[in-house]
Formats: sequence, C-alpha cells, structure tokens
Amino acid sequence: MKTAIITDSTAYLTLEERKAYNVHMIPLSVNIEGTFYDEEIDITASEFYDRVRGAKEFPKTTQPSIGKFVELFETLAKDYDEIVTIHLSSGISGTFQGAVQASDMVEGTKIYAFDSEVAAYLQGMYVKEAAKLALEGASGEQIMAHLNEMKHTMNEYIIVDDLQHLQRGGRLSAAAALIGGLLQVKPILTFQDKVIVPFEKIRTRKKALRRVEEQLASSVETYGALQATVIHANCEEEAREWMDSLAAAYPTVDFTLSYFGPVVGTHLGEGAIAMGWMKK
Repeated sequence: MKTAIITDSTAYLTLEERKAYNVHMIPLSVNIEGTFYDEEIDITASEFYDRVRGAKEFPKTTQPSIGKFVELFETLAKDYDEIVTIHLSSGISGTFQGAVQASDMVEGTKIYAFDSEVAAYLQGMYVKEAAKLALEGASGEQIMAHLNEMKHTMNEYIIVDDLQHLQRGGRLSAAAALIGGLLQVKPILTFQDKVIVPFEKIRTRKKALRRVEEQLASSVETYGALQATVIHANCEEEAREWMDSLAAAYPTVDFTLSYFGPVVGTHLGEGAIAMGWMKK
C-alpha cells in the first residue's frame, strides 16, 4: 500500500522535514499591499514580519484554490494508491473544505481529508505521525484512525500581544477583542470546537506563560511522556529561552521550537507565543 501525505503550509514544517518524511505541501497565500506571496515558497516568516511592520494596509490571507488541490491529487494518484491530506482547523479556514471538495473531483485513488482542528506545528505533528506510518506501509484508513486517536491528548495555548489582529481577520469576536483591549490583559487563547476562543485573561505576559506551563504540568502528570512545541511570531529568543527552561523542568517531554509563518502570523500578530503538546 502506497499512501501519499499532503499538508498545507500552515503546518510550518521545514523543507528538510518535508523531504525527510516525503510530505507534499500546498501553500496558502498572504496579500501584502496588493502583492500575493505563497508562504514557505515566496516569502519567509522573518521577511513577512519586516514587510508588514512598515505596511499601510493590514495583510490578508487566501486559502488554496480547489484547482490546486485537484492538480496535486491527480499528480499523486499516478504513483500512490491512497492520499491522506491534513489541514488547519476548518473553524478558522476553508482550506480543509477545499480539499474535501477537490477529492470528490478526482478519480482513481482514495483520498482521506483530516481536519487537525488546530494550526501551526501542532498540525505538523499530525503530519509527521501520518508520514511515519505511510513510510511503514500503513493504509489511509489506518493513518486516519491513528490521527483521530491523537486528538484526545492534543492541547494548544496561544498568548497574543494584541487581539485586534484576530478580530480584524474575523477569527475572534469584536466584543472579545474589545474587552481584552480595555482591560489591558494578555489573553491566553485556545482551540475549542475548531475555533479560537479565550481560555483565560492574565494581567502580564510572565504570568500568562506560567499559566500555560501549569497546563503542561497537568498533562505530564496525567500522561507522562509528551511531545511538545513552543511556537513564536518573530520572538525566537524569548521562545527558545522558555523552551529550554521547560525542557530542563520536564525531562519526559520532547520539545521542538517552531514559528508562526505569514498566514497564521497575520491573524496573531508579531510577538505571539504558543505552546502545544500531545501524548507520545
């Protein structure tokens, strides 16, 4: 059984990781003052934050066209028996639904679409697990069963500096953003039922980081060994320091440092930091 693994660019797997795991990637795009860039191809994360800082207009993001999915599916169908395509949460993007619609247009191969219900490197963790199984000869059905099992222990918490980015992009209600701004808090956000929602409102960034660590500690107590990631929006030094301190405090947790690229960074804003994990 040959099973192809596809994801979109918001998994933020490096080119080296995609090559090592034989993962195919379809990009989302960001529009900066009228110019479209395919993230992970035309523009890097650091270039994006530099350009947006001086831009007069708020950038916009665009999901892949159904035609791009169809083209990739048809190409892979020539060499693979099945395809598993893994995408960011359907509650914040139409990318997953686009993949589903495209799968109905392609004949000759079985296509499974997986809604990660999260974004960024947590999505990437699903992709890497799927890719490992595919390389071992697992079927699409077996891979999907494993991915759905992984969801039970998945957690992601995001700390943002400014809720206006999420509100402008339609990923958070205006009321929630207004309250956060008025109270001058550092909100902790999480995914619930596929959408981003407030988890807790904390007064300082330092306390917010500590609160997320408490959630991690609870999961370590419950599950023991975890795989985790610290993700940053152009604040790598802070993220690395936090990750290193956590790695020293929780030896049963394997950490990976990752980043929010242009598309997710558009909605979270520069300075956002997050941590997520799942049971090993």
